[in-house]
Amino acid sequence: MIRKLFTIALIAGLFASCAGDAEKSENNNDNLSEEANVKTEIPVITIGGFNTEAGKYVGEEIQIEGIVDHICKHGGKRLLLVSDEGDVHVDGEERFDEEIEGSEIIVNGIIDEFRVDEGYCLKLEEENIIAHNAGETDPADFESAQQEIQFYRDSMLSAGIDHISYYSITYVSHKVKE
Repeated sequence: MIRKLFTIALIAGLFASCAGDAEKSENNNDNLSEEANVKTEIPVITIGGFNTEAGKYVGEEIQIEGIVDHICKHGGKRLLLVSDEGDVHVDGEERFDEEIEGSEIIVNGIIDEFRVDEGYCLKLEEENIIAHNAGETDPADFESAQQEIQFYRDSMLSAGIDHISYYSITYVSHKVKE
C-alpha cells in the first residue's frame, strides 16, 4: 500500500513538474516574443544626424531616407544617398539598379565603422615608405601621403581623441518612396 501511494505520488510529482516546465517554457516563449518585437524596431537616422548617431548603432541595422544622387559607375555596388543635410555612402554586395538614381528611397542597412588610429597611421606610413623606396611612387605622391597621415594625427591630437571614426552603411534592403 505504501509502495502504491509512493508510486502514485511520484507519478503525480512528475506530471506536476512537466506541467510546470511546459508553463515555464510557454512564459519564456512569451518573453522571447516580446524581446523579438522590441529588437525588430529599427532605429531611424537622418542623413544630417548620421555622423553623430552612427556610433551608437555600429553593427546594427538602421533605416535612413534620402535621394539617390548617383550609383558608382565602377562596379555599381555603391550609392550616394543625399538630402539637404548631407550625404551618406551605402555599399552593397550586388549591383544597384540604375533606375533608382534620382529616386527618394528608404534604406535599411548595417552601420559600419572604419577607425583611423595611431596603429593605422603607422601602417600607412610604413606602406608609404616601402612603396617609395621600391620606386612605386614619385616624391609628390610620397609627400602627399605623408601629409594625409599627419593630418589624421593632428586631427586626433587637436580633438583630444585616440581615433577618428568614418561610418558607412552596408545595404540590406530599400523601398522607393512614392
